[in-house]
Parts: sequence; structure tokens; C-alpha cells
Amino acid sequence: MTAVRISPRSLLVLLVASAAGLAMLCWPLLLRVHDGTRVDPPFLFLGLLPVVLAVVLAELNEGGLDPRVLAILGVLSAANAILRGISPGTAGVELTFFLLILAGRVFGPGFGFVLGCTSLFASALMTAGVGPWLPYQMLCAAWVGMGAGLLPRSVTGRGEVAMLAAYGVVSAYLYGLLMNLSGWPFIAGIVVEGHEGSLAYVAGAPVLENLHTFLVYTLLTSTGSWDTARAITNAVAVAVLGPAILTTLRRASRRATVTGEVVTGR
Repeated sequence: MTAVRISPRSLLVLLVASAAGLAMLCWPLLLRVHDGTRVDPPFLFLGLLPVVLAVVLAELNEGGLDPRVLAILGVLSAANAILRGISPGTAGVELTFFLLILAGRVFGPGFGFVLGCTSLFASALMTAGVGPWLPYQMLCAAWVGMGAGLLPRSVTGRGEVAMLAAYGVVSAYLYGLLMNLSGWPFIAGIVVEGHEGSLAYVAGAPVLENLHTFLVYTLLTSTGSWDTARAITNAVAVAVLGPAILTTLRRASRRATVTGEVVTGR
């Protein structure tokens, strides 16, 4: 199995991008927001975007993403955009993530991170889905692809497919949780049938109190519906299509990342 190499500099930039993204998601829980103060999510993303782009530039400068790998990245991004167009998440059914998981597994965490960003961005352009939610979708999808690349490489065969299917389930729930966190602080007066009181974010409340409210909100609004449907879709798609797609991607990976030395005669 040949994964795209990540240089120490690329790894550092990727970690910085992930830390900045996590701060962008969690700041309402960690900061005290005074009355009348509001931070608009798109403006926060403007500070993260250069870091995400730096991941790509660092990979290019270090030789991790050569033209052949970039071509594969473009093809997979387009394929994911098409898959998202025909399965836009209705009732939680999304076919985008299983291919992202498989590609991240084959090409490694750096490639998976970049593919998550480009796939969601391309699909948003195709489906006119550009909005304040897009930066969060790109970031969370990037983490899904990166996580797949960090799974143990020693697992092969049927065990590998089972591991990827299980990861598809876990990542589906985590993706839904993080996406809920991106919008929950800005929804006022949330009331869910069967639950007493509001589930809205309270600025300045203790972290644990807001976190408990958020977890209840997620459990009641998406965990048992959208997220579960996404998890089932990921697991079934990986189990059914995974072996064939893994074989194809590995063949492409070997051709795209083979390096050698040219010796000329005197």
C-alpha cells in the first residue's frame, strides 16, 4: 500500500489547521460573550482558510502532491461532488463520505484532509449550496478523510473493510455532532417536543451546562435520525463497494507515487 508522504512541515501545518478549526467550532463554549457581541462564522473562517490552503502548498513544495496525485485529487473531488448531487443528504442518505473514507485510507491523512475540503467545496458550487455552513462542512469532511488515513495500516483483507465500515459509522455521528455545534449557538429558543425547557445556547453559562444542553439537543434532533441514516449509508457502501474501490485506488496510488532515480550513461 502506497500512501502520499506527509513531510514534517506539512504535518505541522495540518495540525495547526485542525486546531484552528476546532477553536472555530468550540469558541461559543469557551468564551464569554457579552451582550451585543456577535462573531459571524464566515469571518472566523477567513482566518482558517489561509491555513487550509497552506496545507496544500506545503504538500506541493515538499513533493507530496505531484501532478499525478493532483490529477487523482481532481477526479475524486469531482466524483464526490456528483455523488453529493445525487444524494444531497435527504433523510441523512449521503454517498459522499464512503468514497472520502476509502481515498483517505489509501492515500493517507494529508490527502484525505485536502480531499474533504475540495469535495465539499466543489459540490457546493455544483448544487448552489454555498452558505455560512460551507466552511464547517469542508472542515468536518476534511477530518473524516484525515481520520481514515490515520487508521492502522496493519489491518488488511476483510478485517480492513470491517474496520472502515465501523469508522464510517463513528465518523457519521461525529460529523453530525460537529455540524450541529456549528449552528446550535445561533439558534434561539429551541424547544423539542417531549423535553421541558429550552435547548438553546446560553451565552456566558458554564461550559458543562452548555455542553450538556447541546448533547441533549443533538440526541433529540439528529442522532436517531439524520446521523443514523448517514452511518448506515456509510457502512453499507463501504461493505459492498469498498473492496473493488480500494483495489482501484491502490492501483492508481502505485502509479501516481512511484519514485525512482534516472541514471544516464556517460
